[in-house]
Amino acid sequence: MTAEPDDWTRTAPLQARRLLRAAVSATLATADEGQPFASLATHAVAPDGALLLLLSDLSEHTRHLRRDGRCSLLALGAPGGPNPQTTARVTVTGSAVLHPDEASRTRWVARHTYAAFYAGFGDFNIWRLQPEAGLLVAGFGRAARLQARDLLPDPAVAAALAPMLDGLLARWNQQHGSGGRRLVSLDPDGADFLRDGASERVEFDAPLTDAATAEAALPTA
Repeated sequence: MTAEPDDWTRTAPLQARRLLRAAVSATLATADEGQPFASLATHAVAPDGALLLLLSDLSEHTRHLRRDGRCSLLALGAPGGPNPQTTARVTVTGSAVLHPDEASRTRWVARHTYAAFYAGFGDFNIWRLQPEAGLLVAGFGRAARLQARDLLPDPAVAAALAPMLDGLLARWNQQHGSGGRRLVSLDPDGADFLRDGASERVEFDAPLTDAATAEAALPTA
């Protein structure tokens, strides 16, 4: 008989996705002819769950990815106390490819507004890391292996949201965009805002199951 997953294991995929979206930086691990190499990276998460990286052509990790796109990203949650082992973290493995897409660059800049002045430089490019597997560790005795589908929002809802996105953003900002707050992105798990130049994430109580309910799920204040 197969044991039923407990509540924590059942919610692990959503916890992992929320952690990835909330983290402002991560550790990127690449390989240089078999030698692991870890470096600081600042990522954003696309509406469909892919991880977006703005990387300089001059950096070591970019040179590695050009030869071998296989890599791993480790993102940490808020510290759980003085013991760093209690900090929630998620490791994502997959392959990164050069992704010259202006919408993805705009998404990345909305997450890292301080970098707007150099994000358009010719030697900085967006790379897209497609999650293939992962591991969520939420403290002692709490670890869950994740598959690609766990790290991505509902693909049907994400695909249905894509053509609606520009209209939703414009409508919300026209009706509710006051006090320095502006809606900049939306996905099945939540929404991203800019408030006085700083990014702000609002998670939905539960992931959307229908794109038609997206507008109603957004806050109005």
